[in-house]
Amino acid sequence: MLLPQEIIRKKRDGGQLSAEEIQFVVRGIVDGTIAKAQIGAFAMAVFFRGLSMAERVALTTAMARSGRVLEWKSFGLGGPVLDKHSSGGVGDKVSLILAPIVAAAGGFVPMISGRGLGHTGGTLDKLDSIPGYRSRPDIPTFQRVVREAGCAIVGQTVDLAPADRRLYAVRDVTATVESIPLITASILAKKIAAGLDGLVMDVKFGSGAFMAVYEHAEALAQSIATVARGAGLRSTAVLSDMNQVLGRTAGNALEVAEAVEALTGRCEERLMTVTRALAAEMLILGGLAKDQADGKAMVKRVLASGAAAERFEKMVAALGGPRDILARCREHLPRAAVELAAKPGRAGFVRAVDARAVGLVVLSLGGGRRREDDQIDPAVGLSAVVGLGERVGPDRPLAIVHARSEEDARMAVADLETAIEIGDDPPVSSPVVRARIQG
Repeated sequence: MLLPQEIIRKKRDGGQLSAEEIQFVVRGIVDGTIAKAQIGAFAMAVFFRGLSMAERVALTTAMARSGRVLEWKSFGLGGPVLDKHSSGGVGDKVSLILAPIVAAAGGFVPMISGRGLGHTGGTLDKLDSIPGYRSRPDIPTFQRVVREAGCAIVGQTVDLAPADRRLYAVRDVTATVESIPLITASILAKKIAAGLDGLVMDVKFGSGAFMAVYEHAEALAQSIATVARGAGLRSTAVLSDMNQVLGRTAGNALEVAEAVEALTGRCEERLMTVTRALAAEMLILGGLAKDQADGKAMVKRVLASGAAAERFEKMVAALGGPRDILARCREHLPRAAVELAAKPGRAGFVRAVDARAVGLVVLSLGGGRRREDDQIDPAVGLSAVVGLGERVGPDRPLAIVHARSEEDARMAVADLETAIEIGDDPPVSSPVVRARIQG
């Protein structure tokens, strides 16, 4: 007979759990037969003792099967079902560009995304700034939009991987969020439940990432790639630099506008470098491209032809948003009452950026949540954000602050001055995509 307290004791003392024991715990989390205190104790035991790769595969698989698992074969899609997930960053609007690119290249992207967490922005929060967009449709609508538009970016439904949702709620209040085994299972359970053929994981490192230290990010990337393959999901992990804002904007509506600009031919190079690399990996996993060069050439073609932009507009319209989001993007998106240039204290080159501090500026403006029930102002944030090595001065501000009031704007300018270091010489540049890991 299996008992929760004995399983917890075994893991607490450093033992390895069997697949049966892990399945028992996951069933108890879903049906309520394991108390919240026991779930917290289990999470804490894993936090300190870790899980072997076999245990991680067992936990991931059990959580993925704790609710509904989507199937796509009956839809006759005619292409691979692919997705990408990011560990989170400041100004990371890659998903909004990437999903329609892959759809235009022959893939199908059922992307289940999340809301903002701490200093990082959430993909769903960005899409919610589009008037009418339904980020939580029912599953039949979700599947219809994927079939018709080639991609749909939505939030997690109650019946997909419910064990993950309940376990995460406990982890959030028991200081066990940072466990790599639990992060791995949480991410992959939702992706496996979505019925994917392949997943690319963008693991970020640096000042604006949750895994600030490269070695920690590398460990997470290796865990995700290995466990995904152990659970039967083809996967590749990419390590990318988050030591500065990705792109030129940070803030929900502003990032949607930048994503539309990228899809229609105007894009900051670092943002496009990450997008191309991730899109190429997805196309390789799906058998649509033979290598990175081939994949990047496909990305270039679908952007140049306008096919990727058309997929984005079709997705937005199918999920309730405006049908002319490409032509009238700025008119549809909300705008802040105040815009103020954040002028630097001195002229020079950007030597360093505390990207986390920049993310907190957006949070303080009202563009993120301090608590789960906080309301987000989709219009606030930063545009024209400078990057490492760029020259700033009287005619080139650190950013343009978009705020609800003059006072909010002035406070944000002061915070930006402390977050961005200016010097006489530019720093040594480093690649934005550092490594690629396969399980």
